Amino acid sequence: MGKETAWLDFERPLVELERKIEDLRAFADQENLEFSDELVKLEDKAARLRSEIYSELTPWQRVQLARHPRRPYLLDYIPLLFTEFLELHGDRSFGDDAAIVCGTARFENRPVVIIGHQKGRNTKENLKRNFGMPHPEGYRKALRMMKLAEKFGMPVITFVDTPGAYPGVGAEERGQSEAIARNLLEMSRLEVPTLVFIVGEGGSGGALAIAVGDRVLMLENSVYSVISPEGCAAILWKDRSKAPESAAALRISAQELFDLGVIDRVVPEPLGGAHRDLNTMAETLRVEIREHLAVLARIPTKELLEERLQKYLKMGAFEETSG
Repeated sequence: MGKETAWLDFERPLVELERKIEDLRAFADQENLEFSDELVKLEDKAARLRSEIYSELTPWQRVQLARHPRRPYLLDYIPLLFTEFLELHGDRSFGDDAAIVCGTARFENRPVVIIGHQKGRNTKENLKRNFGMPHPEGYRKALRMMKLAEKFGMPVITFVDTPGAYPGVGAEERGQSEAIARNLLEMSRLEVPTLVFIVGEGGSGGALAIAVGDRVLMLENSVYSVISPEGCAAILWKDRSKAPESAAALRISAQELFDLGVIDRVVPEPLGGAHRDLNTMAETLRVEIREHLAVLARIPTKELLEERLQKYLKMGAFEETSG
C-alpha cells in the first residue's frame, strides 16, 4: 500500500504538515542546524489542525475512519494484549475460514478465548481473508470455540470488524443464514462471560453473529449498522453517492448507539484514530478488558444469563403517552 493511498482525503492537510515537520527535523539533524523555533511553530500548527479535523467528524468521516487502511486489526492487538495465543482452525464440518481468527490465550494470566474478524493489508492478504467477510464455516468455527470456552469456564472476548457476512452463492448453499442465527441463539445462552469490542466496521448480521455479549463496547471511531451507508443509499435513493446522507440517517456512530442503549460503552481512541497510536489504543483496551472481566466474573451464571437476556429484550422498547 503506497503512502499516498494510505490516508483519507480529509487527513491529507495534516499528513502533509506532519511530513514537513519530519523532513525539517531530519534536515536539521543531518546538517547540524538549529530549527527549534520553526519546529515548535509547525508542531503547534499541527496540533491545532489535528484538533480541528478530528473533533468535529461527520458520521461519514467516522465510517471512513472505521475502514481506514491503517486501522489496527485483531492480529495487531493480540500480541499487545494477550500471551500464549494458540490459534485453532476449522469448523469440523467443511473447512477453515481465515476471515475469522479464533484461539485460546491468556489475559494477564487468565485463560480466555478470543474470536474476531480479520481483514488483510494488501491484495494477497485480502483474498486470503476474503476482505473480512466470513463464510458459514467461519461462524461455525467461532461457535466451536464458544462451546470450548463454556466447557472449560473461560470468558469469551470478541473483536468485530467486518463489512458483513459473505453473500456469495457458495456461502448461501452452505447455510450462511442458519450459521448466523445459530450463533445468535447460542451466544444468548452461553454460560460464561462474553465481552464484545466493535473495533472497526460492525456490518449487519455478519457482525452480530459474534457480538451478542454481556458487555458490548465500541471504539470511538467504529460503526455498527444493519446495512452499509452505500447499501442504504442504493436502496433509498438509487444512488450510492448519497452514502454520507445515509450514514447520518442510520445513526451508526458509537456515541449515537450508546445514547440509544444499543451498546454499553464508548471507548476513546487516540486523537486522530486508533491507527495513529496502536500502543496507546491497546493499553486502553487492556484497561477495559480488565475492568469488565472483573465485574462479570463476580456475577453468578444464572444471573448473568438473565441480565444478558433482559439487555437485548429491552432494545427498541418504547412507551406511548397521550399528548
